[in-house]
Amino acid sequence: MRGLALTILFFFGLLLARANSPAPQQKPSPQPSPTPPGQLLEIQPAPTKAGSPSAQSSPTPDPQRQPGEIDDKHPLITNTDVVNLKVTVLDKYGRFVSNLSKKDFTVFDDDRQQEITYFSDEDAPASIGIVFDATGSMSGGKIGLAISALKHFIDSSHPQDEYFLIDLQSGRAHLLMDRTRDAQAILNKLIFVKTKGNTAFYDGVYLAAERVTRGAYPKRAVIVISDGQDNSSRYTFGNLRDALKESDVTIYSIGIEEADYGPLVAGGSNTLDQISNLTGGKAFYPHGGFEMDDIFEQIALDLRHQYSIAFRPSNFAFDGKWHKLTVKIHPPRGMPRLWVRTKAGYFAVANPQ
Repeated sequence: MRGLALTILFFFGLLLARANSPAPQQKPSPQPSPTPPGQLLEIQPAPTKAGSPSAQSSPTPDPQRQPGEIDDKHPLITNTDVVNLKVTVLDKYGRFVSNLSKKDFTVFDDDRQQEITYFSDEDAPASIGIVFDATGSMSGGKIGLAISALKHFIDSSHPQDEYFLIDLQSGRAHLLMDRTRDAQAILNKLIFVKTKGNTAFYDGVYLAAERVTRGAYPKRAVIVISDGQDNSSRYTFGNLRDALKESDVTIYSIGIEEADYGPLVAGGSNTLDQISNLTGGKAFYPHGGFEMDDIFEQIALDLRHQYSIAFRPSNFAFDGKWHKLTVKIHPPRGMPRLWVRTKAGYFAVANPQ
C-alpha cells in the first residue's frame, strides 16, 4: 500500500509542475516596413497572357536604337502634308558652306514662297544604299578601284551610318547586306564579287531606294557605282523616275567608263545625270583611282554638311500633281555668291495611306 501511495503522489506532483510552467512565447508576425519619405511603393503588375489586349497595348522599345532613329519594327503610318528637303550649299570653289541660319534660306513651291517650319544643320547619321555594278562592264581593275574608293567614303562618313548593299550580277539585283553598321563587312563582301552577266540597273536602284526608306534615319541616300546601262530590268526608266520623285532619297552616281579613260556607252551618262539631279544629288565621272577616291570623300562630306529643311505648303491638296521646288540662298553680308543643290520637286500623292 505504501508503494502505491508514493506512485500516486509522484504523478500528482508532475501534473502540478506542468500546470504552473509558463506557456511558450510566439514570435510576432512581421509588420511591413514603412516607406521612406519621398519614395513610392513599386507595384509589379500581374503577367499578361499572350494575345491579351494589355499585352499588345504598347511595343517594347528597342534598346539598341539610337536617338533620332525610326523604329521600323513598329512603323507609324501617317498622312502628312509636310515636305522635307535636304539642301547642300557650295561656294564658287565647290566647298561646303556651313553655319548658315534659317533666315538665309527661302523656299518656293511652284513659285509661291513658303514658311520654313523646321531647320537644322546637324551632322546626323544617314541610311545609305550602295548599288554595285558587278556585270561584265566592270571587269579588269575597276572592281578594285571602286572598293578602294568606297573605303575612303566610309572613312569620311558619320560613324553611326547604316548601310544596305545591292549588287548587279547575272541580270539580277541582289540584296547582299540589309541594314548593317558594320562597314568593314560591306568591303569584305565586295572583295569576293565576280563580274558576270547582264545589267538590271533600274531594278537595282529601285530596290536600293525602297530599302533605304525602311532605314533607321530620316537622312537617306543611294550611291550608284555603274556605267548606267540596263538590259535586263523588269522596271522601266519611267518606273524608276516616278518612284524617285515620290521618295526622299538622294542619289549619287559614280559613272564607271566602259574602257579606261574612254567615254561611257551612249545613254549611260544621261541616265545617271537624270536620277541624280532629280533627287538633289550629283553624278560624277572619275578618270582613274585618285580622282575616284576624292569623289567618294566628297560625297561623304556632302551628306554630313546637308541642311534639313521642312515646310507645310500653303493651299496643299492631295491632288497627285508634281510640284516644282526652288530654294534660294541669301548669304550674309560680305559672303560671295553661293550655289544650292536640292531635289527638283515632289508629288502630292492623290491617295495617301
